[in-house]
Amino acid sequence: MEPEIIAEAQTWLVNNQGLLIEYGVNIAAALVTLLIGYLAANLISNGVERVMKARNLDTTVTHFVGSVLKYALLVFVVIAALGRVGVQTASFVAIIGAAGLAIGLALQGSLSNFAAGFLLIIFRPIKAGEFIEVAGTSGSVQSVQLFTTTLTSPDNKMVVVPNSAILNGNIVNYSRMDTRRVDMTFGIGYGSDLRKAKQLLERLISEEPRILKDQAVTIAVGALADSSVNIVVRPWVKTADYWGVWFDFHEKVKLAFDAEGIEIPFPQMALHMQKQVA
Repeated sequence: MEPEIIAEAQTWLVNNQGLLIEYGVNIAAALVTLLIGYLAANLISNGVERVMKARNLDTTVTHFVGSVLKYALLVFVVIAALGRVGVQTASFVAIIGAAGLAIGLALQGSLSNFAAGFLLIIFRPIKAGEFIEVAGTSGSVQSVQLFTTTLTSPDNKMVVVPNSAILNGNIVNYSRMDTRRVDMTFGIGYGSDLRKAKQLLERLISEEPRILKDQAVTIAVGALADSSVNIVVRPWVKTADYWGVWFDFHEKVKLAFDAEGIEIPFPQMALHMQKQVA
């Protein structure tokens, strides 16, 4: 029996030699695809992680994004390898697509926050420690996470803002630039000496060390209002000195105007009483 079995096996091998070679080539191609795809997935994910680390992004977020990218690429590599050995991959692609669609519809809000968080992390329009105004609220950035951004309000309240709300609206970053202009308006009475008031403001500007002397300062009449002549004062300061200069300068102007007899108008009501004759 053994010689007959061996003969049959040899005959089958001879008759199916072309098929075996074809399958062997396809299996070898699939293995090469898996190997190259695995190396490429690692190379791409590691490259993305290095770029994110170079931007000083959070380590947890960096590893998470790298892992998600790596496994997503490996899924496509496995599907491509299965296709090389003759497996019908259309059904796999359809199942993955249907599952992705269902998950996307179920987690539409979360996915939009995830995408927005990813873009915020990559492009970094806001960073930890910066004071910003977004989505109708303002505060110092504590952390930028994948789904939400945490702020601390000026009165020390924690505010959690969805990332999609940040990215879909205007972002006002008060801390990003090194210098800021302090826009102030001071009103004086129509009977006060305008030139004297401007000279006082120029003196106060020159005496304030936090005001940048290499930047032009605007001191001009901004409006002739109903009860006052409004003088705009616009010096430049370092961003960190903004509020200190704002508060201190208003106090100095009030004291200086009082000392020099320059009137600062305030709302008044005149009451006229008419005596009736019996």
